[in-house]
Amino acid sequence: MNNDKTVIVTGASGGIGKALALAFGKHGYNVVVHYRGNKEAAEAIAVEIRDMGPQAITYQADVTDFDATKALVDKTLETFGSIDVLVNNSGITKDTLMLRMTEEDFDKVIDVNLKGTWNMVKHVTRPMFKQKKGRIINITSVVGLIGNPGQANYVASKAAITGMTKALAKEYGKKNITVNAVAPGFIETAMTESLDATIKDAYMKQIPLNRFGSVYDVAATALFLASDGASYITGQTISVNGGMI
Repeated sequence: MNNDKTVIVTGASGGIGKALALAFGKHGYNVVVHYRGNKEAAEAIAVEIRDMGPQAITYQADVTDFDATKALVDKTLETFGSIDVLVNNSGITKDTLMLRMTEEDFDKVIDVNLKGTWNMVKHVTRPMFKQKKGRIINITSVVGLIGNPGQANYVASKAAITGMTKALAKEYGKKNITVNAVAPGFIETAMTESLDATIKDAYMKQIPLNRFGSVYDVAATALFLASDGASYITGQTISVNGGMI
């Protein structure tokens, strides 16, 4: 158990974010359950974590807002005294073919996915440097590695996070801070459940394990990267995709 350790999980109110928050809570981490709009869901997750034993708080913030993300980090330090792990999970999609994609569609996805990640990393850098330890885990996507039609904005944001992960790993290594990324493939969530069956079948044919992943597969990988067992792993992107690529 890691009762003295604290994790911030952004976008933690549902799907992969919920699984991440609960997994860290189950392993004894105090958890900051960040959310953008679904307060009720975030509060329910925090209650579930507290029932396991660790402490948990919820915090509403727009990750694109530099000052709001600083306030989130400050609140975490005020409440728990340290930030041991940051999991950047917040993200949105605005999928459409390039011909139909508006400037707003592109800018919004880049702002939330890429700038939001940068904002959070920026604000945890100083306290982690002071601690001389930390784990930063960025949730990217398989499409950031292989591309996908109709997602030029989303793919660009996730590919950029992969590059930023590598750069930061080189900057932060001397301070005993690892920076890695997890790239989920086709994961079963409420969003993927709504996809047309023909699309699902097309994806399934690309997956050697012949099944879609679980949000808990992603959470388990993040937990490993936060553990002592991953202390010599940094600058890497771990694909959780059933062998899709």
